[in-house]
Amino acid sequence: MSSLHYILPAGLVLLTACGGPDKQEKQEAQANTPAQTVETPVADSVHLPAPYATESTTKRVNIIDWPAGKTPTAPAGFTVTEFAGQLQSPRWIYVAPNGDVLVAEAATLPKGAKKAVAAALKLDKSRALQATSANRITLFRDADKDGKPEVRSAFLANLDQPFGMLVIGNNFYVANTNGVLRFPYQAGATKITGSGQRILDLPEGGYNNHWTRNLLGNADGSKIYVTVGSGSNVQEHGAENEVRRANILQINPDGTGEKVYASGLRNPIGLAWQPGTTTLWAAVNERDELGDELVPDYLTSVKEGGFYGWPYSYYGQNEDPRRKNERPDLVKKAIVPDVPLGAHVAALGLSFYDKAAFPAKYHNGAFIGEHGSWNRSSYSGYKVSFVPFQNGKPGKPEDFLTGFLVGNGSEDAYGRPVGVVTLPDGSILVADDAGNKIWRVSATGTPSGGASKTSR
Repeated sequence: MSSLHYILPAGLVLLTACGGPDKQEKQEAQANTPAQTVETPVADSVHLPAPYATESTTKRVNIIDWPAGKTPTAPAGFTVTEFAGQLQSPRWIYVAPNGDVLVAEAATLPKGAKKAVAAALKLDKSRALQATSANRITLFRDADKDGKPEVRSAFLANLDQPFGMLVIGNNFYVANTNGVLRFPYQAGATKITGSGQRILDLPEGGYNNHWTRNLLGNADGSKIYVTVGSGSNVQEHGAENEVRRANILQINPDGTGEKVYASGLRNPIGLAWQPGTTTLWAAVNERDELGDELVPDYLTSVKEGGFYGWPYSYYGQNEDPRRKNERPDLVKKAIVPDVPLGAHVAALGLSFYDKAAFPAKYHNGAFIGEHGSWNRSSYSGYKVSFVPFQNGKPGKPEDFLTGFLVGNGSEDAYGRPVGVVTLPDGSILVADDAGNKIWRVSATGTPSGGASKTSR
């Protein structure tokens, strides 16, 4: 996602991104990197304009509260209801093996005095930057599967910007921004009271929202995958600032055996296994400040040992002019991602649909939470998109859950979607961190309890 740009009151300083290329450098970049069309492995081709074909633009939404009774909009045949409200920046959702829904509430915190003032004065109209973070996980239990949880409990508190969650056996894992913790866990418990053990240190800080760390286990619980976004837009603070970053790490359940599973992923957030396979997929935030249409965020399968370009190239072997001629060896290795999602949409959430309650076209496809742009002259993202899969191959993304933007030329928005999960009953939940709600989408007229179609 992005650095922050705010106009502060008189006597304070305008917060801007660090100095970029001058006019001559931009002209040279356009001349040396012409527009082109890149063929993706299995989906549509993607058109990449020349760098700086359009100016880098800061355009943030103004978040307003959801009107009473108003919800996001799903396609015909679906019903959207509020699953939970009155949360504090709910960003990520995890469904425990017993069906309990766990919600990580955490926010981007200011780094430095200028941003602290901006947060305290609520100058970020998009609500991306907060003065405080809830730093907790809240549990919801909907035992009768009517879409309205009967139990709401403070499951775990006093964390440090928690995000990813995972249950393996009798252990509960949570990814703070600076490390992975492991707690004793008992299925059905509504609160964790035992002490946590820090099993892995992680580099903290980063480029605005790159504090998020996600977790995913493999089928037999023998490995855990940990996402760590970059500490900068395009390594402008030096390579030493990016050690163990822009990676998906793999560890053992006790935190040992760390290795880089895949690299060059600027900000990988959503992780999921493709149904019926052992193929790992990721939703990835790409870089900023090259223009309106660069660089597309993407959904991609992740190859063990694969390099995906950041910071030296984008969408395969298209060299970033800001890192020109630095690592031609790595540029040659850069893998073209599978599915382009659009530039600056801020692709975060990812959930494959492995149930049967939704119509057949959704089976085994992927839902992606797009938090929304700031670095584009017209808004993009602010929706949940859907990527259909046929015979194991992804198709063209389409809108699924919209209505977060007010629209009709307005700069207002009601919310911003982040995490997406599929529930055992076949409905899906969407975290709206700006609206402070969790939305539930169910198939109209379809009984709950849709059975699982596939398993890894």
